[in-house]
Amino acid sequence: MADQGGLEGSQPVDLKKHPSGIVPTLQNIVSTVNLDCKLDLKAIALQARNAEYNPKRFAAVIMRIREPKTTALIFASGKMVCTGAKSEQQSKLAARKYARIIQKLGFPAKFKDFKIQNIVGSCDVKFPIRLEGLAYSHGAFSSYEPELFPGLIYRMKQPKIVLLIFVSGKIVLTGAKVRDETYTAFENIYPVLTEFRKNQQ
Repeated sequence: MADQGGLEGSQPVDLKKHPSGIVPTLQNIVSTVNLDCKLDLKAIALQARNAEYNPKRFAAVIMRIREPKTTALIFASGKMVCTGAKSEQQSKLAARKYARIIQKLGFPAKFKDFKIQNIVGSCDVKFPIRLEGLAYSHGAFSSYEPELFPGLIYRMKQPKIVLLIFVSGKIVLTGAKVRDETYTAFENIYPVLTEFRKNQQ
């Protein structure tokens, strides 16, 4: 994953909010919305050119748009899940575009109860981390089984965020409903990471 230095890179980091000097980059936003009408998935798949539907495999139409680059899962109940956006605004904009497509196909789709369900962020602390030591001293929150997965899984309680921590210093944060939870979780873990910094020989 290349750093999308777009917004974060150009401005100086607000050290009051990000004392570590590092701002996690948002990589994926998952949102849901209720179109509030029953949908004929077969009809949608036949009419929309950016849609695929294979009911034997999955009970939803999979639709994609290029701008913002996202994928939607559209269910017969009228529920929709939108994934792939890089910001909350983009996620909402994309969801609205999918709703418009459904409207144009002749369904009385509304746009109800839009909600961000998950925010995935990532960053790089730029130093290697002793995962064994971290796992040992934070045993209540950590699971680390390098044979199964190379990263340490850290389940933070407050905010309720799951972090994947890699030896390389790369961190993935998932489970946030608002971006500030991602930022808070990272600032909470940062002193722990510096404590378990590997000394480079």
